[in-house]
Amino acid sequence: MTDNKNNQTPRDNVQYVAISPDMLQPQNNPDDEIDLRELWNAIWSGKWIIIAITAIFAIASVFYALSLPNIYKSEALLAPAQDEQQGGLGALSGQFGGLASLAGINLGGGKSDKTALAIEIIKSREFFAKFVEKHNILPDLMAVKEWDLSTNSVTYDAEIYLPTNDEWLRQVKPPKQAKPSMQEAKKVFDELLSIAKDKETGMVNISVEHYSPYVAKQWVDWLTQDINLNMKSRDKQEAEKSITYLQTQIDKTTIFEHKTLLFQLIEEQTKTLMFAEVRDEYVFKTIDTALVPELKAKPKRALIVVLGVLLGGILSVIIVLIRYFASNKTTSDDRETQR
Repeated sequence: MTDNKNNQTPRDNVQYVAISPDMLQPQNNPDDEIDLRELWNAIWSGKWIIIAITAIFAIASVFYALSLPNIYKSEALLAPAQDEQQGGLGALSGQFGGLASLAGINLGGGKSDKTALAIEIIKSREFFAKFVEKHNILPDLMAVKEWDLSTNSVTYDAEIYLPTNDEWLRQVKPPKQAKPSMQEAKKVFDELLSIAKDKETGMVNISVEHYSPYVAKQWVDWLTQDINLNMKSRDKQEAEKSITYLQTQIDKTTIFEHKTLLFQLIEEQTKTLMFAEVRDEYVFKTIDTALVPELKAKPKRALIVVLGVLLGGILSVIIVLIRYFASNKTTSDDRETQR
């Protein structure tokens, strides 16, 4: 008997327990599960709330979309004007570049992009201020409320501007004044103006948005004309100053070769003056002129209504689910208290 006990191993003392497949499955707490059927029941029970809220948002979005005035966009496609005199100046860059740079003459050794310069000038505050004063566009920029198709006239906001007396009536806090400043007007204008340059072709698209399609078209035309005049005036002034400087250098030098090069530089600057005089489209040539748009660019009323309906539907479902689970939580808490 004693020998049998001594011969037993630790494995003989192990007790084996049968494990069923169900015991291997993770045990989830029913309270932590979200039943899709329960969600559907919650939504279905609150269907009238969902319908009501969605309908309110839909109606409100329709009224809002209809209250917005139409905005029209006119645009023109421009091409950079070729610089015929650039070739002659480039030929002199290696010979007399130093003196030319003192005279403020670009001989083409470093490529100057007049198109990029013109675009930046259009965006500048100085150009905008002159543009506003020259064409008197401040009322049409800051005070227009809508455009009347039947009379082709703009309607000004009576609380902002009185056109009969050319009087500004805005009620604003200091430092702002009744008449909008150029800084205020520039901000508004920047939102209406769009300038895009195609990197591959070099073409430039200028577009303006406004309540009146005729005003939008007119502003695009004026911008194109004014930037051409501005660049023309700049080049003429630079050429005249350069010629004056070169003539003084001719009087000072006694070297024949230098005088010859100086005369060539004067000749090229004279060509610049000539091109500026004869060209109306000095920096931009119009490829596709601006038209009076027949169709509005904004607002997208259908999109506004669709977004309003979606927002109302999502918000109403969230409200219904919060109400449903809040009420269930209260009910289960009451039951626990009773136990």
